[in-house]
Amino acid sequence: MSSSARTPGPNGQPDLSVIVPAYNEADTIAQVVERVQALPYGIQIIVVDDASTDATYDVATGLGDGVEVLRHDRNQGKGAALRTGFAAARGRVVVIQDADLEYDPVEIPNLVEPIFAGHADVVYGSRLIGGRPQRVHLFWHKAGNRALSLLTNVLYNTTLTDMETGYKAFTLEVLRAIEPLRESDFRIEPELTAKICRGGFRVYELPIAYYGRSYDEGKKITWRDGFPAVWALLKYRFKD
Repeated sequence: MSSSARTPGPNGQPDLSVIVPAYNEADTIAQVVERVQALPYGIQIIVVDDASTDATYDVATGLGDGVEVLRHDRNQGKGAALRTGFAAARGRVVVIQDADLEYDPVEIPNLVEPIFAGHADVVYGSRLIGGRPQRVHLFWHKAGNRALSLLTNVLYNTTLTDMETGYKAFTLEVLRAIEPLRESDFRIEPELTAKICRGGFRVYELPIAYYGRSYDEGKKITWRDGFPAVWALLKYRFKD
């Protein structure tokens, strides 16, 4: 980690705001938050419970005063949870952290290093460029991710390998520049990518480990979510 990452921001601004959208993740939310808390930064942790029907909210609120827990009164989707979390973010860098441990918070220092070093405004953690452990399963899921990334590159003249990655980091200034965000479901991923690409920001990519779950283990996104993602990529190519 660079020394700049340890320098407090103005007025005690946290180094990182880590946004954790959660829906029925009582089994893993505590592990995720504890691993984030162990990172060597000043961190604002925001858990957004999207009206879980299990004990996610109770577990999250029991994790201590250092964790901000926000709750939706009805299930609205990942995009809505992220928008709620983004609105409360104060850190110099904002990181999306899923609550299911498919992405391990130990990856976050590498993810944010190019930003703190002054090279990048945005960093994507790619599951598809190799070099880190990957679970071997779900061929069509991987093929769909590659197809969506190819479409992104054609539409936005970029070279991303993993547009749908759940690990995205960006400066708070980037986040405020691409708002308002509008999507409430998994279309938030292509919306974020479209607005970032159109904004002319410096985007970097690096390999991350991916401990993917099967659908029996609780994975929520399916092949059906690919069609709305295509539509979102097309829509935000031409409108804000």
